[in-house]
Amino acid sequence: MKRILVLFAHPRLRRSRIQRALADAVRDMEGVTFHDLYEAYPDFYINVPREQELLAQHDIIICQHPFYWYSTPAILKQWEDLVLEHGWAYGQGGTALCDKWWMHVMSTGGSAETYCCAGQNRYTIRQLLAPLEQTAMLCGMTFLPPLVVHSSFRISDLELHEHARQYRLLLQKLRDGQLTAADLLGADTLNLEL
Repeated sequence: MKRILVLFAHPRLRRSRIQRALADAVRDMEGVTFHDLYEAYPDFYINVPREQELLAQHDIIICQHPFYWYSTPAILKQWEDLVLEHGWAYGQGGTALCDKWWMHVMSTGGSAETYCCAGQNRYTIRQLLAPLEQTAMLCGMTFLPPLVVHSSFRISDLELHEHARQYRLLLQKLRDGQLTAADLLGADTLNLEL
């Protein structure tokens, strides 16, 4: 069984029915450690040794967050800047994360159709995630396609329930080794019926 670490980041969680529903779908799963960064570090003082130990204990790292300004919430960037140290995560002797998997579970206000070269956002989600993908590659990790919940202000409760169910099912299959990286790497997103 693979061990999964969910790094959760939402600065206004009480206002997000999407992220709350997604979090509730996976936080109690066996083999999944749910780690709320804003709850753990309200002052942004990241405990680097603790975070590195958590990373070392898990096989799959999932960053769950809203897609703010085409990126992650601030605390997740702070976490990357401090925790992914040279000589530990990358560079000479930096092999602690080699062969682990990294993916994002995100929500966007815009529809899926707006994330393309002809759309309002001009780029695909995968293109906008390029800096994070390169970070994963530099650390020797496999970067999986994201799971994305689009149109977060307009989706129905039924659609949200389906996304939450899909998220839980994806984590179950990843945890239980029922999916390989080769099964997933060709997709733009993991918004598939698994």
